[in-house]
Amino acid sequence: MSLQLGDIAPDFEAETTEGRIRFHEWLGDSWGILFSHPKDFTPVCTTELGTMAGLKPEFDKRNTKIIGLSVDPVDRHKEWDQDIKKVTGHSVNYPMIGDTDLSVSKAYGMLPADTGDTAEGRTPVDNQTVRNVFIIGPDKRIKLILVYPMSTGRNFNEILRILDSLQLTSEHQVSTPADWHQGEEVIIAPSVPDEEAKKKYPEGWKEETPYLRLVPQPK
Repeated sequence: MSLQLGDIAPDFEAETTEGRIRFHEWLGDSWGILFSHPKDFTPVCTTELGTMAGLKPEFDKRNTKIIGLSVDPVDRHKEWDQDIKKVTGHSVNYPMIGDTDLSVSKAYGMLPADTGDTAEGRTPVDNQTVRNVFIIGPDKRIKLILVYPMSTGRNFNEILRILDSLQLTSEHQVSTPADWHQGEEVIIAPSVPDEEAKKKYPEGWKEETPYLRLVPQPK
């Protein structure tokens, strides 16, 4: 199954390092980030899991829950955490899904449906496509899909930046330009005509072109 932006994120039940969950129920009315890994005790993923743990307070501020996934059992995840803490200085402080039957990876389109139903005997290369980041809104719809190769560690500050943009643009009729960061100018959405924009922004805007109107970031 190929997931697209705007699709409902597949619901599932799974064992995690913090107990069994049903995903939509666990997410509640929060935003969520699901990020996946092809195998435990892999070098790039070790750095990623610890980096995400260190940034968790930033995601908490944004009403965003984090959940990881690796194609290995939960007890292996707990053993792996010792290495993660040694390497990064941070223990994993969010649930990690044990996707031993590959059901979540298949539901999210990270492995083909005919892959099989066990992680046993599979190598990181066999699971190399299990390297996605999904940002999911409180409406349970997928807002972002990023796919990374095994050799390239993820930029979690960029994921925070994207989350800031998604949350801002979900509340206001604006878009964010290239390389935008919190507090910088934003673009009035093309769907907002000038007459309506004048009511929203009585102090006016900077018009780069008739379709690119810049205003300070809404509060």
